[in-house]
Amino acid sequence: MIPTEEAMYRALEERHGKELQKRFASASVAVCGLGGLGSHIAFALARVGIGRLILIDFDKVEITNLNRQQYKADQIGLDKTEALKRNLKEIAPYVQTETFCEKLTEKNIPELLKEADIVCEAFDDPESKALLTDTVLSLMKEKYLVAASGMAGLESGNIICTRKITDHFYLCGDGVSEVTDGMGLVSARVMLCAAHQAHMVLRILAGRYDA
Repeated sequence: MIPTEEAMYRALEERHGKELQKRFASASVAVCGLGGLGSHIAFALARVGIGRLILIDFDKVEITNLNRQQYKADQIGLDKTEALKRNLKEIAPYVQTETFCEKLTEKNIPELLKEADIVCEAFDDPESKALLTDTVLSLMKEKYLVAASGMAGLESGNIICTRKITDHFYLCGDGVSEVTDGMGLVSARVMLCAAHQAHMVLRILAGRYDA
């Protein structure tokens, strides 16, 4: 039996406190890229009761995604936006989600992200990372951007950290480990970086702006 919306909200209030939960519930966060980073970021934010998630990706679920992303085997072939929306509803049935199954461009970024208080960059493509980062930092300076760089391989998880680059820009990861032909993205380490990103979002919403 699914709890009522009120019951779930009260449970979160007991965990986080009334004032902080109110901040979480009134926030709008965009997750750009719904792979190993983005799907885990979205799960973490939905679990704490973020009021609105804007989910953006143009890919479909593939078998190669299942080793590190929050999708199921029977969802192969579905748009990631639709599959993730379904999965989020299972753990947080009252979360508000807005999905965009399209590729971000310099032209559509301001429109798609206009309602977001905080933007999470969660792409695995360097060009997409750079485009989103440059566009948000230059054209949407009032928004907070939480990005990622370096989480591949089996290096120690202890070197993944969050750095404050500017007043509105945070970078999570080790800053070094790139995807290579030898050892690519491994579930546990990607999850660590995603957790850093999600946690920084919560700190910002709580008014704690140091990394």
